[in-house]
Amino acid sequence: MLSICGGGGSAVAAGEEFRALHPLPSPQPHPQQLGLGGAIDTLLLNPFQVDEGTLLEIAQQRYNAGDYRVALEHCNALYAENPRNLENLLLLGAVYYQLREFDMCIAKNEEAIAIQPNFPECFDNMANAWREKGDIDRAIQYYEHAIQLRPTFADAFSNLASAYTRRGNLMEATKCCHQALALNPRLVDAYCNLGDILKAQGSYREAYNCYKEAVSITPSCASAWYNIAGIFMQWGDFNKAVLYYKEAIKFKPTFYDAHMNLGNLYKAVGMFQDAIVCYLNAAQASPQNAIAYGNLGDTYYERGQLDLAILSYRHAITCSPSYVEAYNNLGNVLKESGRNDEAIGCYQTCLALQPNHPQALTNLGNVYMEMSMMDMAVSHFMKAVTVTTGLSAPYNNLAIIYKQQGNYANAIACYNEVLRVDPLAADSLVNRGNTLKEAGRVNEAIQDYFRAATIRPTMAEAHANLAYAYKDTGLMEAAIISFKQALQLRPDFPQVTCNLLHSLQCVCDWDDRDAKFAEVEGIIKQQIKACDFHTFMSLLPSVQPFHAMAFPIDPTLALEISKKYAEHYSLIASRFRLPVFAHPARVPIMTDARTSRLRIGYVSSDFGNHPLSHLMGSVFGMHNKDTVEVFCYALSRDDGTEWRQRIKGEAEHFIDVSMMSSDMIAKTINEDKIQILINLNGYTKGARNEIFAMQPAPIQVSYMGFPATTGASYIDYLITDEFVSPLEYSHIYSENLVHLPHCYFVNDYKQKNQDVLYAVCPHKRADYGLPEDKFIFACFNQLYKMDPDIFNTWCNILNRVPNSALWLLRFPAAGEMRLRSYAISKGVRADQIIFTEVAAKNEHIKRSALADLFLDTPLCNGHTTGTDVLWAGLPMVTLPLEKMATRVAGSLCLATGVGEEMIVNSLKEYEERAVFLANNPSKLQALRSRLKAVRMTCPLFDTARWVRNLERAYFKMWHLYRTSSHPHHFKVVEDDASL
Repeated sequence: MLSICGGGGSAVAAGEEFRALHPLPSPQPHPQQLGLGGAIDTLLLNPFQVDEGTLLEIAQQRYNAGDYRVALEHCNALYAENPRNLENLLLLGAVYYQLREFDMCIAKNEEAIAIQPNFPECFDNMANAWREKGDIDRAIQYYEHAIQLRPTFADAFSNLASAYTRRGNLMEATKCCHQALALNPRLVDAYCNLGDILKAQGSYREAYNCYKEAVSITPSCASAWYNIAGIFMQWGDFNKAVLYYKEAIKFKPTFYDAHMNLGNLYKAVGMFQDAIVCYLNAAQASPQNAIAYGNLGDTYYERGQLDLAILSYRHAITCSPSYVEAYNNLGNVLKESGRNDEAIGCYQTCLALQPNHPQALTNLGNVYMEMSMMDMAVSHFMKAVTVTTGLSAPYNNLAIIYKQQGNYANAIACYNEVLRVDPLAADSLVNRGNTLKEAGRVNEAIQDYFRAATIRPTMAEAHANLAYAYKDTGLMEAAIISFKQALQLRPDFPQVTCNLLHSLQCVCDWDDRDAKFAEVEGIIKQQIKACDFHTFMSLLPSVQPFHAMAFPIDPTLALEISKKYAEHYSLIASRFRLPVFAHPARVPIMTDARTSRLRIGYVSSDFGNHPLSHLMGSVFGMHNKDTVEVFCYALSRDDGTEWRQRIKGEAEHFIDVSMMSSDMIAKTINEDKIQILINLNGYTKGARNEIFAMQPAPIQVSYMGFPATTGASYIDYLITDEFVSPLEYSHIYSENLVHLPHCYFVNDYKQKNQDVLYAVCPHKRADYGLPEDKFIFACFNQLYKMDPDIFNTWCNILNRVPNSALWLLRFPAAGEMRLRSYAISKGVRADQIIFTEVAAKNEHIKRSALADLFLDTPLCNGHTTGTDVLWAGLPMVTLPLEKMATRVAGSLCLATGVGEEMIVNSLKEYEERAVFLANNPSKLQALRSRLKAVRMTCPLFDTARWVRNLERAYFKMWHLYRTSSHPHHFKVVEDDASL
């Protein structure tokens, strides 16, 4: 009699492995044997003219062939003629079972039991159906009743084992399998069930032996071959797994699970076309099973065939409208296709079906993040991390947002969570390192980069970022090594190519310099062209604006670099989705304090021990409090130095915003009703230019920190002077030029360093290894400002001036040996090149007087250093070029009133002027005496006078704004009383 052998199985999810139902054994042969050829011909004419025995045999034949729908038609035809045919009822139950219509399976078996109550096969078959419906307890009761009716019922013992396996009672399951095999040593299904149990216990070799025994008894046992394939998958032998899955399919072409798992295997090894064929076969075997279409969609997606992926996912959803993964994956494909609105709809449907679906929450957050809807993105990422602890993506994306907003503490905390989930995630270590570096925690960043490079030695980004960090800490040689390692791993790495060149420039490694700069200039031009083409992307040139300032590249190209960085900060600002700020009313403000005061805001990360504070320390307190109200916004934390405390004490308002996000800083500035906002950073370390891109103030100005154009449409003015930025060069600036009288470059020496003027210098040349009897040329600029042209000129000077030497700083130390070797190759004696360490500020200014003549660097002048040496009474020679940074020293010299003799127009004139002054001591001494005599009276060092002129500039800016005039270039005149 017919009994369903129910080893159990269900639909296969992507990447999972389940065994399908064991093959159904044939029913007992009907006593009446017919010639089927003639019977089938007769049946085709009229099935009702065929006798019951023939119909039953044909139905059984179609059942054995897996053609269950046709078998059902014949069984129903027989049922219509004789509803009490027990064998037909049993076969009907089996057909319904295979069609997964378990309620109908139970109903037909109950009809059979009503006719013959002690029919064990019916109880066994009903137990199989209850088991598939998930009612394991009832299934066990029916199996046990079948065994009670027939204690030698081996199939029932085997099926009972399957039920116990489902329940997790492997001990009882094992006993049942052994009982079944004791009753029938050739019961294939018992071997298969025992194999399942052993496999669940991790005994793969023993399980394999059971499945092999099954196929030795019945070579056509598809489920045994299927499970053997699964064992080889577990052992990692994919070739044999493929072979045995194909064997299973050969004996059962409609074996859905085998097609699916073979497809999963092909997909895992990148054989996508073969995987697609398998999934299509699975879908043909079970047309209403959504999983096959879901896996098909996954494969098309991985191949980049997005349209076919969309069709497949939609078909899966048609088969199963509650298939949450299909909605989530369809959303991913639609997002990648640029159809964000449709993607959002898919994710929302997925979440309506499963509100705590972590991937859908994360993916929806990703779409909102891409659309710059940051609050919505953060909300979904936060919910995602509350519903699961094992998903790193939402933490990673939260970290990206927080970092973009300048909230480094939260960003680092999120990266910590990512690394908790996956401690070996090299990408996340690099990202956390980047955040730590931006937060000023460079040594911790180095540890993260080093660990990332250790975990994944071939990760070029880890070596590159390690190089950047080494460079920031002054470890230039280590930086160069890491940059070169990154380029070995990825030769086409433009950021590294450009930064390596800058690093080489910092240590005066000038090998193939012209070719390298030509390569970098080509990279920049190509990137700017790509930026212009992909206007929707924020592509940054690989050369930073601060480096471009000192690179020998065309000024218009430097402007384009700054523009791209300015656009980048605009994009960052847009992600905060702030409404347009309301600005203060255009009310008249007079300089005689008859109206409200002009509210000025200074934004800087350098309020502390930094050259900017050394130069501007007195400015914030020198403003006229009757007419100007000053606000200082500190982007950096208190460093505890006197410089910070001084500014904090003298500025009327000092606000530490270092722990605030950029949008909150912009809101604070706007709420303070700032009328003119000054960016003291530009593109220097610690800047947060996105604040200015949000335009919290009606007038925004660039000054001091970055001696070049910002390229920013949201910066109205650049404070400069006529010599540094003549109008004939206005085309290389994006800002309107404000020309202060004399020199734009302010300093604080008159207030802080007067002791240099009156005290006898406590230092002697011998203290620094300087020869007493030589003429000392000096250059205290950083080495990156030097180039072969100026160094060749210096070597010529040394060769032409008897008994002379050149005093340089180890700034950095890594450049010393190269410069010494270079000088010797140009005929300079080794004792003519003298290096000393960098000194503290006051000592540095005082000891500068030990030199005889300062030689400036034309590529990028000494700015603070130039001011230092002039205050020390040391004359210089400087050659102005076109870019702002090349002209500052000339302006400094002119603002002393004796600068004409210190400015030259060519390298040839530079050499001649230096040689002339060195060989004419009286001329040099006269220049030096005049310079010393004017230090307390000349405009260069008159800080209070400079502040009054700056205020004149501010009031002119406000006047233009109040009268609705567009910003334009203007010159501040000291005796202009109209302002």
